[in-house]
Amino acid sequence: MSETQLLVGPFNRVEGDLEIRLDVADGRVSSAYVNSPLFRGFERMLLGKGPRDALTITPRICGICSISQSAAAARALADAAGVMPPPDGARVAALLHAVENVSDHLVHFNLFFMPDFARLGYQGRAWHDQVVRRFTALEGSALRQATEARAQLLHIVGMLGGKWPHTLAIQPGGVTRAPTARDKVRIGASLRAFRRYLEDTVFGAGVEEFAALSSEEAFLNWDRGDAGLFTTVARDLGLADYGCGQGRYLSFGAYPTNDGPVFASGQWDNGVLSPLDLSGMVEDHSHAWVLGEGAHPERGETLPDEDMREHAYSWCKAPRLNGQVFETGALARQVVVGHPLARDLARRGGVVGRVGGRLLELALTQIEMERLLADIHPEARFMDRVELPREGEGVGLVEAARGALGHWIRIEGGVISSYQIVAPTTWNFSPRDAGGVAGPVEAALVGAAVQKGEDTPLSVQHIVRSFDPCMVCTVH
Repeated sequence: MSETQLLVGPFNRVEGDLEIRLDVADGRVSSAYVNSPLFRGFERMLLGKGPRDALTITPRICGICSISQSAAAARALADAAGVMPPPDGARVAALLHAVENVSDHLVHFNLFFMPDFARLGYQGRAWHDQVVRRFTALEGSALRQATEARAQLLHIVGMLGGKWPHTLAIQPGGVTRAPTARDKVRIGASLRAFRRYLEDTVFGAGVEEFAALSSEEAFLNWDRGDAGLFTTVARDLGLADYGCGQGRYLSFGAYPTNDGPVFASGQWDNGVLSPLDLSGMVEDHSHAWVLGEGAHPERGETLPDEDMREHAYSWCKAPRLNGQVFETGALARQVVVGHPLARDLARRGGVVGRVGGRLLELALTQIEMERLLADIHPEARFMDRVELPREGEGVGLVEAARGALGHWIRIEGGVISSYQIVAPTTWNFSPRDAGGVAGPVEAALVGAAVQKGEDTPLSVQHIVRSFDPCMVCTVH
């Protein structure tokens, strides 16, 4: 058996810095070690600040999922104050958040994931010329169409949030902008335009028709739109067997409203669905450059290990729930909801499952955004005044595009005494824990093919990008 070691990174088309050390034996990855090499320290910055400063500071963690951070911070502060926003304020916040997540899914598919199949390594495949025309970086026609559609959709954030990214529209007591009847008409026009783009370009059919798919076989046989081009590539390359998951999925519940989240919360363990219960959650520090013992985020600390001890290899902590590794993201959300296509894709849960989960969620979220808009009443109340306590604790749980995002705050003497954030990529790109158990990406990479002469193996890139990493959020 021939064994070599390969250091892959930095990865292009990834938000933030990422390195992966691969042990390779006989042309396949035998083990992987994921490093988040850039410490940023937002949790440390927040200490001693006024609680409302979290609304300004945490969205700066990331420029592509800033509304997710804003929504989580607002929910944490509302929880500490013991309040709920007015129903219509919660709906507007949910709509703002859904627009951002849909935009992220669109960018991932068109700008981050599909361009890898335009590489010369696939030259000669029957589909390669079409992928080159559609998805070549900076030049493909699909990229231009997606960018234009995204820009038009984000007009909704401009109307309701004033700007994107880093809007301050979402507050503990609701939202700062009460939409008028005219705003509803304009937002409806933007949503109809985005539906046309999805139906004409992404799916080549009605949103509802795509959302009605119920099996992996039916998905892989979809032959229309850019989704059909992906399934053609996936069938030819056998991508369903790339980067298979471990069968455990987690969702905090997407787009919270006063009637509950639009997409339900829960945890799925190889066929068993349970209500969300984070009492057994721990952030393990054993292989992270972080001092102290691992703890639940309510009691956790982020103390960087400046000496960077040898047995650690990442700034990322290792979140575990009841000692188990959980994957999070669009596929996880729809598995928890119970969508039949998601449940079937999750049997293998590899590259096809994760990308298919995002495409499915594009369709489902379009339908939900239209419903949210219809249920907003311009004459209603959208914001309540909220007095934050001088002493208290709160948690804000939301779903970013990439999965489960949680903010835990403790207030003492009117200032923040503890602020812990666990982002989706913290779950998915976690290092090993004290028991030596690999994180989701580390486990998914085992068995990936490494061709002779490859310094950044194509199979590794497909698997890594199927998780859509956002490394700046990981080590906030």
